[in-house]
Amino acid sequence: MALKDITIGQYFPGHSFVHKMDPRMKMIVTFVFVIMLFCISHPAGLLVGALFLIIAYGVSGIPYRMILKSLKPVVPIIFFTGILNIFFIQGDPLFHFWFITIYKQGVSTALFMAARIILLIAGTSLLTYTSSPISLTDAIEQLFGPLKKLRFPVHELAMMMTIALRFIPTLIEETDKIMNAQKARGADMESGGLMQRAKALIPILIPLFVSAFRRADELALAMECRCYHGGEGRTRMRQLKYSYRDAAALGVMAVCFAGVFLLNRLPPLL
Repeated sequence: MALKDITIGQYFPGHSFVHKMDPRMKMIVTFVFVIMLFCISHPAGLLVGALFLIIAYGVSGIPYRMILKSLKPVVPIIFFTGILNIFFIQGDPLFHFWFITIYKQGVSTALFMAARIILLIAGTSLLTYTSSPISLTDAIEQLFGPLKKLRFPVHELAMMMTIALRFIPTLIEETDKIMNAQKARGADMESGGLMQRAKALIPILIPLFVSAFRRADELALAMECRCYHGGEGRTRMRQLKYSYRDAAALGVMAVCFAGVFLLNRLPPLL
């Protein structure tokens, strides 16, 4: 997997229905979608989540191949989760070889969990694909605005989260450059055992950390030069306003949630 194929934190400008939605509503819909995924107990409910994502990606204009790119970093997690469910969930025997026994319930649970993780990553990725870091900062700050009465640093938290999200693609690009530079110098990072590969990462991690701290220092200096003092007295050029798009998206999400709730009452397949 090439590092340049990782799309976590990237924003793709556009003028679609989803792009023009209020970022606060997009975050609310995403949060409700995540809750819906964890409430699904019947496999048919996953079809509702998949249909919602297919429509959302189609309306947003984001290519469906971006779903595959967003899943590449979590493929090991999906595989590991599936293996654990296959070997540690018992039920009706499906396959037996030597001391290994695979059960029907284990296979079905592994597929169910893998599908849930795929929908989770694809759904949350759509939020960053269609929302700029600045709009996400404003949305987080306004959604958590009531916590300011408890002296919670809402603006600083929103700023840190957005900066971290913004610099993920930058650090990935920097890592790719360092790896290419090390390979050009004869570094071998793909052969040998696990320990040898781990040792081969040291020449990559050290310059990466140096570059990250340098970028952080430059960013802090740039913010100080622009007289940045947090969110106190800060005004915004663009005011966030809800529109019919947000109401329509929330209504569709509510219908999907209700459909999942009804499908959960169906008898289990196994």
